[in-house]
Amino acid sequence: MTEKLKGYKKETKTLLNNKNIGIWDILKVKTDKAAYQGILLPRNEYSESGFIELKLKNNYNVGIKLEEIKDIEKIGKKEAKYKIPEKKFPKTKGFPEITLLGTGGTVASRLDYTTGAVIPAFTPGELFSAVPELAEVCNLETIMVFEILSENMKPQYWQELADEVAKQANSAKDGVMIAHGTDTMGFTSAALSFMLKDLNIPVVFVGSQRSSDRPSSDAPMNLINAATVATSNIAEVVIVMMGSSAHDYGLIHRGTLVRKMHTSYRNTFRTIDDIPLGMVKNRKIRMFKDNYNRRNDKKTIALTDFEEKVALIYSHVGLTNEEIDFYIDKGYKGIVFAGTGLGHVSTRIYDALERALEEEIIVLMTSQTLHGFVGMNVYSTGRELLNLGVIPGRNMIPEVAYVKLGWVLGQTSNFKEAKALLTTNIAGEFIDREIPIAYNYNIDQLLKNNKV
Repeated sequence: MTEKLKGYKKETKTLLNNKNIGIWDILKVKTDKAAYQGILLPRNEYSESGFIELKLKNNYNVGIKLEEIKDIEKIGKKEAKYKIPEKKFPKTKGFPEITLLGTGGTVASRLDYTTGAVIPAFTPGELFSAVPELAEVCNLETIMVFEILSENMKPQYWQELADEVAKQANSAKDGVMIAHGTDTMGFTSAALSFMLKDLNIPVVFVGSQRSSDRPSSDAPMNLINAATVATSNIAEVVIVMMGSSAHDYGLIHRGTLVRKMHTSYRNTFRTIDDIPLGMVKNRKIRMFKDNYNRRNDKKTIALTDFEEKVALIYSHVGLTNEEIDFYIDKGYKGIVFAGTGLGHVSTRIYDALERALEEEIIVLMTSQTLHGFVGMNVYSTGRELLNLGVIPGRNMIPEVAYVKLGWVLGQTSNFKEAKALLTTNIAGEFIDREIPIAYNYNIDQLLKNNKV
């Protein structure tokens, strides 16, 4: 009975059972306002109860409140199935050999009627059917490392990914793409940037803001652009995503300087405080910067040890000693603050900060403004925090600082060594100066003015 009415609960489930109605039954449903005919779909187990969900003939889903239903009738049954046809991915002699690692993002997708959700189309054959242009760029292999929602990412998964990338990099692969949900892509790109020592090939994160079943999807172009960069001379961890809402080029962002800046725009990713490494358009790459690592013959090493007891605290009005004491009492080894302005927190929490530092908990300061540098020598609060022992995080984005601190503490438990590593530019996370146009850069204007 569980599968018969998957996701339905309480009174809704009782009504459907009494009518001998199950998933995939074709129903006529009448309310005071309208009449509907469609297939009863399963519902997510976490969905709000009190609704039935139908797939209408026009392929739209509709949710109908139980309390509005005046009559419901079963008139047939039709199990809906849909799958992207799988064609053999052609192999071309001499083409770069690229591996696409899957984590569960929907960069290429199909509609799954068993859940009513969009799920990945991931095999080489499915991807070839969805984005045939990939076969003009590379020979493709796919490996599903894990299947999660990106909001469920955790350090253990970073470690698994880093190990797999190192394996691929040391096995004559020409490049690696990582399909990843966009919400936590910046965290993961930073983690792999620190974990992969002597990286010898491109590692390109790619995702989509709009799933492949939508006409406005950015997935195909993002995949083509990412594959192009994966065959390039770059030997760094980068994110390649749409660069403009016009859908005409992608941008190459360094993995430790990039952030998702909009919930739904396709060009959501921005390099912070600098300009992107380059752009890719029509399968051609134009680099804007020259300070990137090139392909090499070194052996890539995965340094994946990570200290999970690191807190990321957003400084806010009303922040108390009690909040900081919680992390101290729980045995945390490090705290990253997203401070206000130039890197400040309330003087009210100095007592807790002193306690934390006395117990050799590293405290790292960043700014919640995102753009600009932490400047803790300007105002008295900043100078006082420096005197207490708080470490300025320069231009690091708060989440990058969180990842770096966790990684550093995974490499050493020595307080002085950890502080030295934190202030060392390991993966391009520090820049010498902010590029003024980076705050609101426009690639077309950059090209026009020959600024890069």
